[in-house]
Amino acid sequence: MKIEESDIVEANDYRVIIYPASRPFATVEAKKITEKLYDFLATWAAHGKPLSSSFKIEKNQFIVICVDEEKEMASGCSIDALGKIMREIDDEYQLGLFDRMKASFVENGEVKTLKLIDFKSKVRSGEISKDIDVFDFSKNTYLEFLGNFLLPFERSWASVIK
Repeated sequence: MKIEESDIVEANDYRVIIYPASRPFATVEAKKITEKLYDFLATWAAHGKPLSSSFKIEKNQFIVICVDEEKEMASGCSIDALGKIMREIDDEYQLGLFDRMKASFVENGEVKTLKLIDFKSKVRSGEISKDIDVFDFSKNTYLEFLGNFLLPFERSWASVIK
């Protein structure tokens, strides 16, 4: 189910898994991905026990899966099942969801994604201003996601680029 439609309370600190695409989703892709994830999460379970979970598509490019592990812990098998459905989505739409060697940022109000090596090179050369916001896909909890998913360059992981 989608986070907006779920019983997940945003004040609680749920486990988050972020799948960043290399490009924005086409409208039809977002619709099909939403349907596929809604169906999957409705039956997602760990050791036969349903997982209280939800998802959202953020900025039309990032899939954010959320699970309340206070109710039931996501096990290795359940995480594998999630990985399988995400690989199916990735294969079907060629989204680069498992490519972690990329950087996404907002420049002039637009989400952009580059290979990490190209991003670093363009920051160093000044082609990309440090007056941008940078996405951080390493967030593990929903509260971290809410407060620190998109940060000004100087407060982000990218600030170490010299």
